[in-house]
Amino acid sequence: MKIKTLIIDDNPFILDLLSDQLEQTHPNVAIVGTASTGAEALEKIQKHRPDLIFLDVELPDMSGFDVLAELEGIDFQTIFITAFSHYAIMAIRFNALDYLVKPIEPKELAHALRRYRSNGHTHLNQHQVQLALTNLKKNNVQDQVLFLPTQEGGIKMVLRDIVKIEGDRNYSTIYLANQKTRISAKTLGYFEEILEEKGFFRCHRSFILNHQHIDKLQKDTFLLKDGSSILISRRRKTAAKEWFHSF
Repeated sequence: MKIKTLIIDDNPFILDLLSDQLEQTHPNVAIVGTASTGAEALEKIQKHRPDLIFLDVELPDMSGFDVLAELEGIDFQTIFITAFSHYAIMAIRFNALDYLVKPIEPKELAHALRRYRSNGHTHLNQHQVQLALTNLKKNNVQDQVLFLPTQEGGIKMVLRDIVKIEGDRNYSTIYLANQKTRISAKTLGYFEEILEEKGFFRCHRSFILNHQHIDKLQKDTFLLKDGSSILISRRRKTAAKEWFHSF
């Protein structure tokens, strides 16, 4: 059975390019329509009931997230399309959503479709989208929920509950305020990228700290409210102190 696909983007060039790439190299994809505004997208989603949509983050009349928020239910998977916007990509990556950066490379498109086919948990993508919509409405970023996909589905953590994250090569250990820990197959570099603007800082090669759980700065060491202490690396010393005093 072919994948019923809807493409939503306000750039006619992107619509044509993506349509041509899908039609020429992905015969298992059936394009049921295209849309260039949020209002048109909502109409065609209701009409065609797609399995998959390619959704531009920024449309003339509303954002891609606003389009999804208007729907009563999401029974399809979403691959976001975005220009290289730091804010948009960080929002998408933080919520573990799939995306393609314009201009869309055929190789990256093939990878995205491969991920779609291998994802047997369609509900997982839908849940992540709903979580992203909820996170975007939070006034305090520390109230946002971090979602980490796992083989069993995924785990969720409120940012304010994360005390620190310790990296060990290709794995990271997340320490929570309730003294529990979570192991993630994501690297410390991944967490540094998605959390850098949410009150977290990498003060050492092996540690990222949450500002809310720091008791005080003593010389070159952060003393945490749980009684632990983390040494600041020499090359991060100045930036770490500036970060700490910015709150």
